[in-house]
Amino acid sequence: MFGALARAGALSSAPSTEAVRRVLAEVAIPELKMMRQDGTQVLLDKELNDGRPVVLNFIYTTCTTICPLSSQEFSLLQEQLGKDREQVHLVSISIDPEQDTPARLREYARQFRAGKDWDHYTSDAAASVKAQIAFGVYRGDKMSHIPVTLMRTAPGNQWVRLDGFATAEQMRAELRGLLARR
Repeated sequence: MFGALARAGALSSAPSTEAVRRVLAEVAIPELKMMRQDGTQVLLDKELNDGRPVVLNFIYTTCTTICPLSSQEFSLLQEQLGKDREQVHLVSISIDPEQDTPARLREYARQFRAGKDWDHYTSDAAASVKAQIAFGVYRGDKMSHIPVTLMRTAPGNQWVRLDGFATAEQMRAELRGLLARR
C-alpha cells in the first residue's frame, strides 16, 4: 500500500520551504453542513472520517497568491501518489463562501486537474468560519490567510499541521512517515 509514496516524484514549483513548521494539532471536527463541488450537501465530519488518510487545506478561488501555489502542490501530490491516490482524501475548503459556489469550485478543481479523490467544499459564512476556527486557520478575513496544510492518517488520530508552503514532496514524506507509525 502507498507504493508511490516511497518513490521519487516530480520536482516542485514551490518556493523554498525551509520555513515550513511541523506541529501536532488536536482538531475537533465540527458537524457542519458543507457543499461539495458536485453540488451535494454533506456533513464535514462524515466526509473527513471515511477511513482514508486526509490531506487538507483552505483556499479561495479568486486568490492570486497563496491558494494557487498550494493547489499546485496538491495537484503534484495527487500525481505523485499514482495508483495510491484513491486511498488518500485530498480536501480543499473555501474560505470565501460568498463567491465560491459549487460551480466555481468545479472550475477551480479542473484548473488544477483535481481527480475524484480531491474534493473542494463550500458552505455558508458561519460554517466557513467555524471550520476555519476548528482547524486553527481563521484570520478574520480571506485577505489575511496563511498557507497551512493539515493531515491525518485515520479518524481519531492526531493531525499534523504544516505551517508554510508545504511542497508535494514534504506532504508525501509526511504521509509516508505517518503511515509507517500507524
